[in-house]
Amino acid sequence: MPVPVPADPTVLHPMPGQPRVVLLKPLVTSPLIEVGEFSYYDDPDDPTAFETRNVLYHYGPEKLVIGKYCALGTGTRFLMNGANHRMDGPSTFPFPTMGGSWAEHFDLLTGLPGRGDTVVGNDVWFGHGSTVLPGVRIGHGAIIAAGSVVTSDVPDYGIVGGNPARLIRTRYDAGDIARLLAVAWWDWPAAHLTRHVRTVMSGSVADLEAAAPGD
Repeated sequence: MPVPVPADPTVLHPMPGQPRVVLLKPLVTSPLIEVGEFSYYDDPDDPTAFETRNVLYHYGPEKLVIGKYCALGTGTRFLMNGANHRMDGPSTFPFPTMGGSWAEHFDLLTGLPGRGDTVVGNDVWFGHGSTVLPGVRIGHGAIIAAGSVVTSDVPDYGIVGGNPARLIRTRYDAGDIARLLAVAWWDWPAAHLTRHVRTVMSGSVADLEAAAPGD
């Protein structure tokens, strides 16, 4: 019987004949973006422009952190803290960024409130056209419905949708979620995971626990 061979996490286009799909880890170059293995983005236009077209207003120092095995549908966008404007005066317009003598007032744009890093867990599915606002934390195993605008944190294995996105339900009850987080299949060695792909995709929580690698 042949030895199961894991997929290659270093290939930019993992699906033969489908240039619209890219693995993000070998694509991303920005030190402000961290992506785990096998997380992918699907876009029929230019998926390789993910860093500039899908991660917006990203001037730092906040980071975008995406876990492993995440699926990002076309148009998934992350708005970062650089999108913030002052809201405590009559105008929200960022005059100093336009140049001229206006630039002398750049201190008015420093110290704008930030929400910190945007952090996505492992095994998160983003539907078409979903948008994530700055500083949001999305838990492991979550599902973001198409067209959602995620303005607040999403719990592990939560399903959210709408604008602003609201929790529709969780995929499992609290007890099973705790068991799934303890198993953390996304951290299994690639060779072990390869032998148990069917269990990871279609098994029960108990099946997954039984398949977990030993200490």
